[in-house]
Amino acid sequence: MRPQGKKGNILLIYTGGTIGMMKDYPSGALRAFDFDQLLTKIPELHQLDCSIESISFDQPIDSSNMNPGYWAKLADIIEKNYDRFNGFVVLHGSDTMSYTASALSFMLENLAKPVIFTGSQLPIGDLRTDAKENLITAIEIASLCDEAGAVVQEVCLYFEYKLYRGNRTTKVNAEHFRAFNSPNYPHLIESGVQLNIRYPYLFRNNDRKALVVYKEMDPNVGILKLFPGLTKALVDAVLHSTGLKALVLETFGAGNAPTDVWFDKALKEAVDKGIHIINVTQCSGGGVVMGHYSTSEHLRKNGLINGKDITTESAITKAMYLLGKNVSYEEFRTVFEVALRGEMRQN
Repeated sequence: MRPQGKKGNILLIYTGGTIGMMKDYPSGALRAFDFDQLLTKIPELHQLDCSIESISFDQPIDSSNMNPGYWAKLADIIEKNYDRFNGFVVLHGSDTMSYTASALSFMLENLAKPVIFTGSQLPIGDLRTDAKENLITAIEIASLCDEAGAVVQEVCLYFEYKLYRGNRTTKVNAEHFRAFNSPNYPHLIESGVQLNIRYPYLFRNNDRKALVVYKEMDPNVGILKLFPGLTKALVDAVLHSTGLKALVLETFGAGNAPTDVWFDKALKEAVDKGIHIINVTQCSGGGVVMGHYSTSEHLRKNGLINGKDITTESAITKAMYLLGKNVSYEEFRTVFEVALRGEMRQN
């Protein structure tokens, strides 16, 4: 796959998480893995046709503590090392990995190299760990290259034998090795005896412009999940939250919501006040089709943004990204409903 005589350079970035832990024996206590000893601990990496360097956050974090500040730090590391490496593998805790992968997909505009997120359900030193396979294959995928350049040119997530578009993923299981799924977009690569690359599904940036990195993410975004019995007091509390600029509204089915007068009025007042409300489905698959049922027509009339088949994780980070760019109120809606990095269907 890689042109003869060329050897790929991969930067491994450790942010924290289970994959970077090893057990001390006989105590069984977990400690951070020394990635300077990576080739010693995982000799299989010598078989890969690439060189590997590693960098770690000064204080690795549990992914439950991930926030836009860390996203900016991660984007900065990639930006500063972009010209030196052919690809990047980011080791990250699984709990918020889909959020970070989605965020980075928007922050890295004109990306032409692979940024592969991976992690594990068990520590790297555990007897039954999934960490080695995830790490080795993620690095192998990041190093894939042909005469036209990198095979993968987007932010992806690799877990349990499959590579997914990062901004299409969601965590679906806290115990099984197959922790992630991409409910509305096919996986990109499947690892078996060989790597089965599904070329038609890979994202391509045809502009060939230089990488542009955006580090300003506005966190004034909220989520409201609808449920039977939702009260006016709760809706009002959310919509009147100090500083709220955008709200991801998780609706029923194909984008449906209650038609109560008070609910309709609350949404309209919020939109008129300048709050962006994004309609996404709370179903694990499928998307929003506003107006398909009468119970979504009022949302369309009230000016809610059509989230189509975007994931909640991607909707939140896309909103933070657009707010961080200080786009106008009208432009926010127009741009949100357009696929920027393959995060949603086109129409």
